[in-house]
Amino acid sequence: MKRVTARLATAVLAAVVGGGFGAAVMSPASAGAAVRTAPVTATVATTVVTKAAAASCATGKYQKQVEYWLKRIGGYGAVTVDGKQSATDCAAIVKFQKRFGISPAKGLAGPTTWDVAKRLGMTSTAACKAKKKGITFCVDLTHQTTWVMKNGKVYLKPTVTRTGMNNYETPAGTFTINKRTKKEWSDPYEVWLPYWQRFIGGRGFHQTTTYIHDKWRGSHGCVNLLEQDAKKYYSIGKIGMTVKVVGRRPGT
Repeated sequence: MKRVTARLATAVLAAVVGGGFGAAVMSPASAGAAVRTAPVTATVATTVVTKAAAASCATGKYQKQVEYWLKRIGGYGAVTVDGKQSATDCAAIVKFQKRFGISPAKGLAGPTTWDVAKRLGMTSTAACKAKKKGITFCVDLTHQTTWVMKNGKVYLKPTVTRTGMNNYETPAGTFTINKRTKKEWSDPYEVWLPYWQRFIGGRGFHQTTTYIHDKWRGSHGCVNLLEQDAKKYYSIGKIGMTVKVVGRRPGT
């Protein structure tokens, strides 16, 4: 009886130690063997390491810079500007990456995430000098961003865009939307342009047909948008609405 009691006590102790890490409760008959052959410490250590790794993303080269801009922009969750990845930092970065179509959206603060965050954070919505009444679509060539104003106030916050490359520049100035089609065919480039809203010549807003963050690529003068932004712009736009383009795209 004393030997059986001792074995039961040992089994209970092992279950208590390992219980929080998914350990199985052992029967009295197997308790003694488990104590001799099952290294409880090894099981606990392995599980803790796995959980710790899953709690946050890898730390990117631009971790602190991304934290700074995300905190300044706001709206993506709690961020601590210390250059150290945490579970909350990771969640905020992933949310940001998904919003702006940055791939892969795994929370790594790489050069694209930093570039997009910085451009959005440096955009001045007042630079558009929007009309005091009605809708104004604004495009900032310098920061490659775009947003919508209504009655002189921000209606849609800045998002990313890609405008005309060298020799195909998107011109600065004030224009009006003069054609709208949900799907426009481009004869010169033989490609469909979803959510098309033309505002000067053959240039207009439309959903991008390639990865928008390839900055070297540029457009042929159009204002390229992510799908969700192109849809939103199209739902707001009407013939005759104002488009204001300011600044100058770097390299043009």
